[in-house]
Amino acid sequence: MALLNASKIHTLHLALNNLIGSIPATLGVSWPQLEILDIGRNQLTGRLDFINSLSNCRNLQYLILFENKISDFLPDSLGNLSTSLNSLELEINYIKGRIPSTIGNLSGLIVLDLGQNKLVGEIPSEFSRLKGLQGMSLSNNRLSGYIPPELGLMTGLNSLFLYENALLGTIPHSLGNISGLQILSLAANGLFSSIPDNLWSLSGLRVLNLSGNTLDGSLPQQMGNLKFFDKLDLSKNRFSGNISSILGNLQMITYLDLSKNSFDGEIPSSLDRLVISIGYMNLSYNRISGTIPKSFTNLGKLYSLDLSFNKLQGPIPEGGVFSNSSIVSLEGNPALCGAVKLGFSPCPPPSNSKSNLYLLKYILPPIVLVVLLLSCFCTRIIFRRWGKKLKLPSEDASLNTIRVISYRELVRATNNFSEANLVGRGSFSSVFKAYLDDGLITAVKVLNSENQSALRSFDAEYCVLSKIRHRNLVRIISMCSNLDFKALVLQFMPNGSLEQWLHSHNYYLDLLQRINVMVDVSLAFEYLHHYHPHVVVHRDLKPSNVLLDENMTAHVSDFGISKLFLGDSHSILSATAPGTLGYMAPEYGSTGKVSRKGDVYSYGILLLETFTRKKPTDAMFDGELSLRQWVTRAYPSAVLEIVDSDLLKESVDIQREPSSPIIVGQCLSSLIELGLSCSRDSPQKRIQMRDVVPKLQKIRNDFLSKSPRS
Repeated sequence: MALLNASKIHTLHLALNNLIGSIPATLGVSWPQLEILDIGRNQLTGRLDFINSLSNCRNLQYLILFENKISDFLPDSLGNLSTSLNSLELEINYIKGRIPSTIGNLSGLIVLDLGQNKLVGEIPSEFSRLKGLQGMSLSNNRLSGYIPPELGLMTGLNSLFLYENALLGTIPHSLGNISGLQILSLAANGLFSSIPDNLWSLSGLRVLNLSGNTLDGSLPQQMGNLKFFDKLDLSKNRFSGNISSILGNLQMITYLDLSKNSFDGEIPSSLDRLVISIGYMNLSYNRISGTIPKSFTNLGKLYSLDLSFNKLQGPIPEGGVFSNSSIVSLEGNPALCGAVKLGFSPCPPPSNSKSNLYLLKYILPPIVLVVLLLSCFCTRIIFRRWGKKLKLPSEDASLNTIRVISYRELVRATNNFSEANLVGRGSFSSVFKAYLDDGLITAVKVLNSENQSALRSFDAEYCVLSKIRHRNLVRIISMCSNLDFKALVLQFMPNGSLEQWLHSHNYYLDLLQRINVMVDVSLAFEYLHHYHPHVVVHRDLKPSNVLLDENMTAHVSDFGISKLFLGDSHSILSATAPGTLGYMAPEYGSTGKVSRKGDVYSYGILLLETFTRKKPTDAMFDGELSLRQWVTRAYPSAVLEIVDSDLLKESVDIQREPSSPIIVGQCLSSLIELGLSCSRDSPQKRIQMRDVVPKLQKIRNDFLSKSPRS
């Protein structure tokens, strides 16, 4: 308190001192000549009412409070601070409420950082008055609404960070007017539509991160104007079209991530021009075809290349980055060959037959042409005669908007809901295999209309499924609803559930298949928790709700008790304990609090069950011992004693490598460790699903690189 009596203090640097307690409310009255207040990186708590007194400090230039534990609302009096204030840094606290529009009065601001707090509401359009602002971060909050077009009037801005919020709408065209913009990060929001063309005209743009939205469109030629581009991340969106050869002009780029989109075509050979810069390249989870350019072996600065889960084919280039399995990921491209050390089969010997070449060049084209002409002729006749009567199904019904289907068609499709078509029956519904009029095979989930809980389940499941799209979630194709009958028409899963593959004698999944299933499930929940515009909490993850399609790709199903969080809160109190005994997070029973962390717990239990082949409801787990406790006692020294013994036998029978049992053991130990991390009793100590995904993918990549199949 004696320090407050030193009225002539103009500079105070007390950062990194582990200071505790609150900031005196009269601070500004005691130090009217204060110019710099830097008390960041301490343990300060309490309120922000001292800001009211700082209006007395007419020469204040720096107010730095970042990385403390302050939990309070931002006061409107922020706008009364000195117009000479250059830097307002309040990031990494627990500040809540809305952002005061009065901050727009601080005309001298150069840096504004409110990131990593608990701020809600919309971004004030009054920020447009901050003409001299150079850097603004509002990232990692709970902000909603649209990005104000008025931000385009902040002509002095060079860095704008709005990532990890709940912002909706389109990217304002006006942002392209900020000629000096160098860094723009809008990742992990709910933005849609295409990227404004004039963004690509910002010649000084160095970093653009738009990942984790639902943006679409293709890569434009104007991208080649960005000569100083350093980082481009468009991952986890809906971009399509070819990967533009113009990317080869970005010769300063070090980081390129276009993964988890719908890009197709071939990898442009022009990318080899990035040899002097590129260190990270991720094109995974697209529809890219063709071969891998041989020139990629010259990309000497690459420390990570991920081309996995595309439609690539042909020989894998030899040498360069492809000789280092730890930095290259190519799985999910079954038509690739060569690179035995990466786990691929040798390429077949090339054929030099001149007769084959002659056939392809001179004989086959005329035949194909004749067939096409005949087909067109026949089709024209058919449509003339039957065109008005014939209704062709779409190429993929799942891509159309959800349509209403008649009860009569469902009766036909399920053979009057016969027992022969019955796939499964639960307390709320029965599921039938159905053949729709357009030939599509589906699963029809018929609700028990006499059960009020079933009706609520129908409403919840339809509400969620109609709003989500992901390759690892069961798709809704159609629905039928009237006063006494309700049904959902869903994507049919011919390979049943994970439960039958784990716990039935006639089914078996090997180690890699189980890892792939758990990766699929983690990707689904990463999307639900972090990359959908609104957080979705499933609340009932268990093996019977993980279904497998014809390619053994896993899809999460049954959203009957899920919750869609449309507001700022990502947790609620539930009057009833959700979920299934054994998989249900402990806080659901004790506090009734439903959150994303509950799904993480269920995922952890599912992970442990998948690799131990023990159900959490097994008779051996009575009231005093749970599956998690049993695994914890064995970890890490006795892990191999509790995992599924068939997986250890498999290591000898299939891998045929002397070190395989050790490699399999290391892999299983890492998987068990991850399962325990997800299923901690305390929700705060559980990791997030967006952290689970890379950990699990690394486990899989390590296993594949160390254990090539012969």
